[in-house]
Amino acid sequence: MTNMEKEGALSGYQQLLNTLSDAYVKGYQKLVIAVNSNMVQTYWEIGQYIVEFEQGGILKAKYGKALLENLSKDLSLLHGKGFSLSNLKRMRQLYTVYPISAEVPHQLTWTHLVELLKIDNPLERSFYQNQSIIENWSTTDLIRQKKSSLFLRLAASKDKEGILQLAKQGQLIQRPEDLIREPCVLEFLKIPEPYHLTESDLETRLINHLQQFLLELGKGFAFIGRQYRITLGNRNHYVDLVFYHRILKCFVLIDLKKEEAGYADVGQMNMYLGYFENEENTEGDNPPVGIVLAKEKDDLLVQYAMHNLTSQLFVNKYQFYMPDKEALRQLIEKQLIVENE
Repeated sequence: MTNMEKEGALSGYQQLLNTLSDAYVKGYQKLVIAVNSNMVQTYWEIGQYIVEFEQGGILKAKYGKALLENLSKDLSLLHGKGFSLSNLKRMRQLYTVYPISAEVPHQLTWTHLVELLKIDNPLERSFYQNQSIIENWSTTDLIRQKKSSLFLRLAASKDKEGILQLAKQGQLIQRPEDLIREPCVLEFLKIPEPYHLTESDLETRLINHLQQFLLELGKGFAFIGRQYRITLGNRNHYVDLVFYHRILKCFVLIDLKKEEAGYADVGQMNMYLGYFENEENTEGDNPPVGIVLAKEKDDLLVQYAMHNLTSQLFVNKYQFYMPDKEALRQLIEKQLIVENE
């Protein structure tokens, strides 16, 4: 066998190996999805049986509050793990929250559903359910977004119709405005008070925690680079962070400010946007989006600084700690009440 024939045989074998490996991975993924869906359906049916049993009059009076405790002990003896008292309570709750089987989100795992069932407000629960599916969140991602009050942050800037749509559909990225989360929460950096960071330090920490930062930014962001150099008039300028958004099909430029954003920051970002639109965009790219991410901002100053600007430029606040959930919740509840009057 010649060397060329050997190379051809090896290439053919490698192709076969790759084909078999891909087939196995796809088949295994389908198996996992099917097993998960069947498990969720089984837990829903167990919850249904428990609720129907509890509603059985004499039987309900006989077993009373000890029903779930007894079931937990006996089912654990019969089948081992999986039937703790807390798990049975969640199965029962799964049925009461989703009384129609078809409404159960079978795309999500049982651990996802347990986290969703901990949310009392149906609007918040619906949002996190839909967003988990849209952005393919892991359970850890879901827990983080709940803690960061993502729904409350997004809903706080919307009217009643917008809040209800957010809960029903999740956050759909259709316009550059949909990228903004006010405030942007960077608690994953674990920066202790008092905060003494340079902009370079902040940038480095964000790069070191890029996965968490991308989760906070939302679906669709692809990292391009940091300190991205552009040259104008023989002078070099550097954009702190550059991303490309796969859904909006545009560059997203982020400039970090350790203090309050000023009018000069707006002008600088506008210059960056002009450069990218004329020098970096290729066929099919939409106009770039610029975000000045600052510790503080003066809304009136920002409004006048961006007067008559046609660029897609936003000034967004960040904070190093979780937002006050109750304050946000009261703001949203007030908005829903006012619009109902």
